[in-house]
Amino acid sequence: MLSNKQLKYLKSLHLRKFRQKYGILVAEGVKTVTEIFDHPGSPIEGVYAVQEWLSENVHLVSKYRDKIFAVTENELAAISQLKTPNQVLCVLKQPVFSYEDEDLSSGFSLYLDDIRDPGNMGTILRIADWFGVRWVFCSKNCVEVSNPKVVQASMGAFLRVKTQTVSLQELRANYQGLPFLGTSLAGDSIFKIDLPEAGIIVIGNESVGISEETEQLLTQKIKIPRHPNGGAESLNAAVATGIICSVLQRF
Repeated sequence: MLSNKQLKYLKSLHLRKFRQKYGILVAEGVKTVTEIFDHPGSPIEGVYAVQEWLSENVHLVSKYRDKIFAVTENELAAISQLKTPNQVLCVLKQPVFSYEDEDLSSGFSLYLDDIRDPGNMGTILRIADWFGVRWVFCSKNCVEVSNPKVVQASMGAFLRVKTQTVSLQELRANYQGLPFLGTSLAGDSIFKIDLPEAGIIVIGNESVGISEETEQLLTQKIKIPRHPNGGAESLNAAVATGIICSVLQRF
């Protein structure tokens, strides 16, 4: 049984202010938690699972015995943020990364300009992970990477892709020779321009695109051209990111 103190703490993590206060993120589901166990050095604080899952995964949890807590299905439902709780929930310290000493000139990084939808954020992290993008930078108004829906949608990518909240202006100041390419309907077709070998790709907000302030910091505007027979007004931010990363992979 969980103590009242444990229940209060775990329920507090449903709120962003407490996740930020404690520097915590919460991952749920068998697949995601298994990836956390398989990832070297995962900063696990606690694992809360029903006895059935623990019995079936002794090989995974053996080295974290002091951090494993058996819970009832009712207790798991109380601390879970899923409509239908899975068998296991993992609480871990949010990884802290610093880009200052990184050389970003050997590949592409992403910059997300006010991405608000957790599903989009998680999917973009997953796309970055697939295409080997090491860094995803976020503006201050982006949805937090520790949001449980982001963690869920990333399918473990949050463990492998480095993220940091930073202004684009600061990045430009620190990497003055690096190209900054931003998505815009007024941009040049990504299929026709000469792409650089490295740079930062800026992805705009789901509804308004790149802000005017951000646009002024770009070195080039790019777009995914719509087919002449296409009728859609725009592409989903994560879909656009996937297409762009696929194109960049060819060069």
